[in-house]
Amino acid sequence: MHIFTGFPVIGSLAGMVAVIAWRIREGRTAVTLKKIVMPPLGMATGFSMFFLPAFRVPFAWGLCAFLIGAIALAYPLLLTSRLERDGESIMMRRSGAFFIVVIALALIRFLARGYLDSRLSLQQTAALFFILAFGMILRWRMRMFFEYRTLTAEQAL
Repeated sequence: MHIFTGFPVIGSLAGMVAVIAWRIREGRTAVTLKKIVMPPLGMATGFSMFFLPAFRVPFAWGLCAFLIGAIALAYPLLLTSRLERDGESIMMRRSGAFFIVVIALALIRFLARGYLDSRLSLQQTAALFFILAFGMILRWRMRMFFEYRTLTAEQAL
C-alpha cells in the first residue's frame, strides 16, 4: 500500500512542471481569442465526472470551492499577468512573480489535499480541486477576454 502513496506527490509535481513549461511556451506566442477561450471550455468537460456518484459533493462545498478559486486564488494570477499590444500582436506579459504564484498555488493545493484526503474520498477531493481550479481559470480567462476585446477595439479605431 505504501507504494501508491508517492503517486499523488509525483503527479502534483509533474503537473506543476507541465503548467510552468506550458506557460513559458505560451508566453512566446501571440494571444488570440481562441487561446483565451479554449482552456476553460476544454476544462468544462471535466464536469462530466459528476455523473459518477463517487465524485459528487454537496452543492455548498462545490460553490465554496468555486468561490475560493475565483476570488482568492485567481487574484494573484490577475496581479501578475496582463495583455499588451506588441505591434500588430497582443502578447501576455507576466511579472517575475507569476511563476512564484504558480508554485505557491501548487503548494497550497498539495497541503490542503493532505488534510482533505483524510476527511473525504480521493474522488471527492479531486472533484473539489477541479471546481476550485475551474473557478480560478474562469475568472482569469474572463479578465483576459475583456482585456483582449479592449486592445482589439483600440486597434480598430
